[in-house]
Order: sequence, then structure tokens, then C-alpha cells
Amino acid sequence: MKYYIKDNQAGFVFKNGIFKKMIPAGTYHFSKMAGYQVEIEEMRGEVDILTVPYQVLAQDSLFQNSVIHIEIADGSIGFIYINGKLTTFANRREYTFWNVFDKYEVKVVSMKEVLMGAEVTKQMRSLIPGNLYTHVIVKEGEVGLVYYDHVLQHQLSRGEYCFWNYQYNITQNVLDLKQKELNIVGQEILTKDKISIRMNVACMYRIRDAVEFAATVSNLQAELYSAAQLAIREIVGNYKLDEILEIREQISQEIYEALQKKEHMFCVSFLTAGIKDIILPGEIREIMNSVLVAEKTAQANVIARREEVASTRSLLNTAKLMEENSTLFKLKELEYLERICDKVGDISVNGNAGMVEELGKLMGMSQAG
Repeated sequence: MKYYIKDNQAGFVFKNGIFKKMIPAGTYHFSKMAGYQVEIEEMRGEVDILTVPYQVLAQDSLFQNSVIHIEIADGSIGFIYINGKLTTFANRREYTFWNVFDKYEVKVVSMKEVLMGAEVTKQMRSLIPGNLYTHVIVKEGEVGLVYYDHVLQHQLSRGEYCFWNYQYNITQNVLDLKQKELNIVGQEILTKDKISIRMNVACMYRIRDAVEFAATVSNLQAELYSAAQLAIREIVGNYKLDEILEIREQISQEIYEALQKKEHMFCVSFLTAGIKDIILPGEIREIMNSVLVAEKTAQANVIARREEVASTRSLLNTAKLMEENSTLFKLKELEYLERICDKVGDISVNGNAGMVEELGKLMGMSQAG
């Protein structure tokens, strides 16, 4: 039987099912009667003669010089490059590629060193299945804790890290060390004089020791909230309502100091704590508003009385001066006459006397009066 093998092809000659040799491009005659068979394959990509082990095919020098064979050992992974370009992740243990028209290369990376090395680029990492490694990102103001089989191994600062999951089960815990706000809103408290009020309190805190915190605290927000509630009730309940309103800043300081004493329980540092709002019952607000109105009214009355006394004293002083000085008295009369004239639209003067004489008579009459 005649076989035609093209330039981009290779032929595999078998006799009675046993591999004999690889033949290049050309025309060949093999007798089927004699047990010969030829399989033709294009020399691109991966070798498809899967029924024959590589070790058998490699005994032929022409085949061995035409392919690249790579075996990836346990604990390693591979990346396949074609003509210098990364194309795919090698997810099998063994590969054989035609290396005639395209140049193949397989880069092997070991996973036995737990921390992924810099030789694994971001592009390579994008091809790796996610179950093979753990990616840890630590931002500014955070700390990353990395565990091998639940045993702490690394405390990481800001950066990006990758760990192979080959030898250990890698877990991570990234903690935010920046300050945070805790708000206790609408906390109901019974004052010493048995008045029910509601209070809003704000606290600022941050994690002090990340390792100890991760080992001892499970639900920080809930635990801090409960501790702050108890401290507020204990402190504010010792004061009467009037005292709470009067020494609000002092009570805030007491709450802050009480929370500081509990810092070791939560591995945090309290930065501030204080009362934001005090919400009174409706009837108490009405009473206090009435008291406030009465106080302001009394203050206004006192101010009005002071003004009246000052005005009377001023009039008395003016009268004494005019009594002692006739010229001053005349000037004051003229001042008042000027004011009267400003209010008058028309002035009628009777007789032949001039206006000045008439006004003089009016002045004389006023003096006589």
C-alpha cells in the first residue's frame, strides 16, 4: 500500500502492532499483507500517538529530535510556552510536544517552598487553579496572620503574598488595626431618682495586639457593645437627672476610665468615650421647658428693672444739672421745641409779630405753666 506523507506530517510504522520507526515526508510502500500499518500525524501541538508510551517512541532518534518531552514531578507545577508566549497551565504529569514548526517550552516551578517565589509572575498565577495556593492581601493599617495547619507562622505587614497549599493547609486572618467607632444608641437607663432616660454614647478604639486578639476574641463588636452597656448603666445609674445634665463631661470621663480598665479583655485600646445625646421622656421635657421659660422670664424682668432704675437715675441727674444751670435749661427747652417742630406739618402765626416772637411767647407760656 502506498503512503503519502506531507512536509508538515510524520509517519509511524507498525508491524503486527509493534512500533518500528518514524518516517519523514515522502512516498512509501508498505504491505498490509506483511502486517505493516502506518499512522500519519501532523507535527503540531501535542503528540497524539497515545497508544504507544513515549519511552518506546523515543528509541527512534528522528522522533526524539522532533519533539520535546517534559515530566512534572510531584510537588511541582508547569507552565507551557509556545514560541516564547505563555499559553496554558500544565495540569498533567507528562507532556510530549512536536518541536518542529513551533517551539515549545515548559517551565517547572516547585511548590515545596511554602511561600511562592518571585519567579511566579502575576500572569502565571492567573492560570494556576485557586485550590493550589492561598492569596493574602494586606492593606495599609492592617496586619495579616498566616497559619500552617492552624499553627501561626507569619505576621505580615502591608503587601501581597501567595502561599502554596502543597505541604500544609494554609489559612489566613487579616485584621484591621485602624481606629474604629462603637456607637451605643438609645441605651435605656434608670437614674438614681427613678427617672427613665435614653442615652447615646460613642467610643473610639483600635486593636492593640493582633496575635493575642486573634487567639482570644471571636466577636469583637458584640463583646465591646455589651461591656460598654454595663459600664454606662453602672455609672449613670448612680446620679440623679439634674446631676447628669450638670456634670455630663465628668460622667463621660468616668465611662472612658471604666472602659480602659477592660481593655485587656479585648486586646484593644480605647481612645475616647463620651455621651453624645441624653434623651428625656416627654413629660420630663415639658417640665424642664417650663422651668427654662420661667428662668428666662425672671432674668428678663430683672434686666428690665435694672434699665428702669438706670433711666430714672439719669433723669434725676439731668434735672439737678438744669436746676443749677439756667443756660442748660434753655438749651433743653430748645431741644424739645425742635422735636415738636419736627412733628408739626404747618405753623400758623397770628398778628403782626414775627415767628421768633411768637415762639418766644410760646416758650414764655411754657415757662409760666
